[in-house]
Amino acid sequence: MKILELTNYSAGACGVWQRAKQESIELSKLGHEVKIFTSNLTKGSEEIVPPKDSIGKIQIQRFPGKKLGGESFISWNFEQAFLDFSPDLVIAHSYRHLHTTKAIKLAKKINAKIFLVTHAPFIEGNATRSFFQKLVVNFYDFFIGPKVLKKFDKIITIARWEEPYLKKLGVKREKILYIPNGIPDEFFKNKVKPLKGKTVLFLGRIHPIKNLELLIKAFSKAKLKFSQSKLLLVGPEEAEYKQQLQLLIGKDPSIKFLGPIYNLKKKINKLQEADIFVLPSKREAMPQALLEAMALGKIVIASKTQGAKEIITNQQNGFLFEINNEKELVEKLSYCLDKKHLKSLKPIHIQARKTAEDFKWGKLIKKLQDEIQKFQ
Repeated sequence: MKILELTNYSAGACGVWQRAKQESIELSKLGHEVKIFTSNLTKGSEEIVPPKDSIGKIQIQRFPGKKLGGESFISWNFEQAFLDFSPDLVIAHSYRHLHTTKAIKLAKKINAKIFLVTHAPFIEGNATRSFFQKLVVNFYDFFIGPKVLKKFDKIITIARWEEPYLKKLGVKREKILYIPNGIPDEFFKNKVKPLKGKTVLFLGRIHPIKNLELLIKAFSKAKLKFSQSKLLLVGPEEAEYKQQLQLLIGKDPSIKFLGPIYNLKKKINKLQEADIFVLPSKREAMPQALLEAMALGKIVIASKTQGAKEIITNQQNGFLFEINNEKELVEKLSYCLDKKHLKSLKPIHIQARKTAEDFKWGKLIKKLQDEIQKFQ
């Protein structure tokens, strides 16, 4: 089958792109002819990337993109290339985006099936949105969204908490399919290392939504009792925000920025250096890095975002704390850094690995393949 994956970005630190890329790789392994169409823009920077690229047999074609305002309003013209490829199935990534609505018309034109991967745009509060942006979103969901969603053959959610929102928008239960973001099988080829209780790691965007000032403050207090501990901050950095964090850190040598890691093997190696993974975000839809850490048996501590609550059962496969609650985070960190508790933490980091096994791409792609076969 000829499958076309559509997503805004194929460069930079973009969670949607990581899903589209790995999904494409897994579908290609199953013998499908897969192409990826994206804009030539880079997530998080002004860099323009080359018009063509490839991952194994998968061809990536990029089109000149224009930002018309916000992530949803990126315009790129792929119509002719779409018709030339003439896919049997289109997998469009992200609800409320221009390329997904454009894809519907093109798919219907050539009688192709079209799936939508929502990417959890309904996340609680969306604290970073302005009043005007919230107004636009509400207008879209009330007047446009229900009509658009009806035109997709399947709606794929990455988190179970999305389903009530989709039902409110008129999507029938039988059209919804839950396939979360998966973990590459390479993570499970690594053994779970014994805990030492020394190294704390954050891996993700160095961005205000990640609430890293909370982590830095909490770690600074917790390490007063555990002087050998260190905090590593790994990920692409927003310059202004990093400067604010540097002022907070001062000359503390135990807290270090290590920059982004895109290579899978290097990412796994860096995660293996850590004992504790902390995700202090203000909001998370379906936290990929959290699952990756759990796949390697790390002790995970996360704020009670929608995404984290769906994955973690407190004190069973990790720890949860209230969003923005510094005192609670200090307590969790202190407990996990204390070597006296290594024995009691062992069942938790073993259960973390077991939880992550449900998110193996090898398992999830079978679910998607079964759905695809229904439409053949």
